[in-house]
Amino acid sequence: MGEMGKAIGLLISGTLVYHHCANRNATLLSLFSDVLIVLLSSLAILGLLFRQLNVSVPVDPLEWQISQETATNIVARLANTVGAAESVLRVAATGHDKRLFLRVVVCLYFLAALGRIISGVTIAYAGLCLFCLSMLFQSSRSIGNSVLNRSNGEMLERETFSEF
Repeated sequence: MGEMGKAIGLLISGTLVYHHCANRNATLLSLFSDVLIVLLSSLAILGLLFRQLNVSVPVDPLEWQISQETATNIVARLANTVGAAESVLRVAATGHDKRLFLRVVVCLYFLAALGRIISGVTIAYAGLCLFCLSMLFQSSRSIGNSVLNRSNGEMLERETFSEF
């Protein structure tokens, strides 16, 4: 799937999460539970349908597993992210780096003021929309560059053929 497809899929998923959390005034835990219920019900119905139609499933979902290396990689990345955030906050809290301390305080104050005005879900959704728009812009720019390169290549080919 290309960058444009990822951005559109992410935007659609984010819109559904925003609708569930903001418009229905539900929590993320409620959303997670609803998704699991829908998936479980769908799999149960498909399993019963496949049994009735005597359709064999090529891969048993109960045998799906991730490797130990993948699980370790996921946990390591999460630990690195949390560790980096903790390190920045520790340095800012000790006051050794005055600029960092000031940036963290201003950022937290801005986020607190924004949180009083707008709900957190709306802020997260706006950030997701901006991220998806930047992904779409980058992919459209790369598509535009490839189209320009192709058209320039065709023009160069035409010029070389016309010279002979």
